[in-house]
Amino acid sequence: MLYFKLGIDRGRRHINAEIDRQQITVQMIRRRILEILKRRKSATVGDLARHLDMAPVSVRYHLDILQGDNLIQVSKVHREGNVGRPKQIYSLTKEADDYFPDNFAPLTAGLLAQMKKALAPDQVEAAFCALAREMAQEFFEDDIDNACVESRLVRVSEFLNERGYLARWEKETLLEDETEAASYLLHTFNCPYASVSSEHRELCRMDLELMKELVGQSCCRVDSLAEDGRCCTYRIPHGKSAQTEAFALHEIPLIGQ
Repeated sequence: MLYFKLGIDRGRRHINAEIDRQQITVQMIRRRILEILKRRKSATVGDLARHLDMAPVSVRYHLDILQGDNLIQVSKVHREGNVGRPKQIYSLTKEADDYFPDNFAPLTAGLLAQMKKALAPDQVEAAFCALAREMAQEFFEDDIDNACVESRLVRVSEFLNERGYLARWEKETLLEDETEAASYLLHTFNCPYASVSSEHRELCRMDLELMKELVGQSCCRVDSLAEDGRCCTYRIPHGKSAQTEAFALHEIPLIGQ
């Protein structure tokens, strides 16, 4: 009888462990869907299925759950020539913002308000540039200065993702020579202090300084979440483009700077 009871207990534990694994997998898929929509702003079922390597019917199941939780919304777009049914386009709701790190917002807003009362504008900017350099010190490793640009960008992206930036990078090539990178683009699709950056542009300047420190060279911001861009994008010149001052220093102006 004792052996029989022990067998039942082990069976229950195995079933519970399997249920836990399935729940974790489901949550990871839904989190991944939210991250894809955060990066792309919108996507169809087909887009999501390709990114997730899943069957469209399985993706629709998760989308229905997320829509029921009011984390995504759907709109319809008519196809060209009005042929076939309208495409369904999915995007995030405002409530979905809670799923992405905004950890520094309350503290940052209060600190900035106090700093601006106590310090001159140039002193505030200098303080945030110093903070960016201090943040970057957590990134540096013994061999990072010897790493090639792409290896370094892999590590930079990992460092930023651990801090909630949803970062990725890509090559930007010249039309006449698509094999050689003219520059690299570093994208961040989430701002950890998005709710206060529109009022305190010092944070945008701090992030630019942080990116310069992380990539180990001069770079410029060419798109910004604070200006309703799809993401913040930083151009890192490489090769011949790094020697062209106009290319390297062309940066979008931020309203309020």
